[in-house]
Amino acid sequence: MTLITTTHLNFRGTARDALDFYRSVFGGTVTAATYGQFGLPEGTPGFDKLVFGQLDAPGGIRLMAYDIPGVDDADPAATAGTTTRENGATITDRTFFQSLRSDSLDELRSSWDALAEGATVIEPLAASAWSPGFGMLTDRFGVTWVLDVQP
Repeated sequence: MTLITTTHLNFRGTARDALDFYRSVFGGTVTAATYGQFGLPEGTPGFDKLVFGQLDAPGGIRLMAYDIPGVDDADPAATAGTTTRENGATITDRTFFQSLRSDSLDELRSSWDALAEGATVIEPLAASAWSPGFGMLTDRFGVTWVLDVQP
């Protein structure tokens, strides 16, 4: 038996845009289905929003996403909450971060640079006490990413 964990991201009307953005960062293929394709009557609010979305990218990156039914607030701050770094500690009200780990700083930097477009950088990507490269940001869709190099 094989078990696989996949992050399932919940958005406020921006799931399709988020998956397209992540595809531009990581490559791969997006599969998506709308509430309308699953039977929601045409003209109903949310008809064109995603009930299911998934990115399958090279290297084992997989993200799932959907739009929360009845919620159409594209403000990423409503999703992101608050995360800061103070005196080397992470202060947050979020229950999870999305982690991306690489064997090399060069490989990680290209993902960092792409994710950082329109993002709020919490901790710049740089060497740390535990890793040759560590950085933290909240992307433009409200997902907080921790990127690091395998120590």
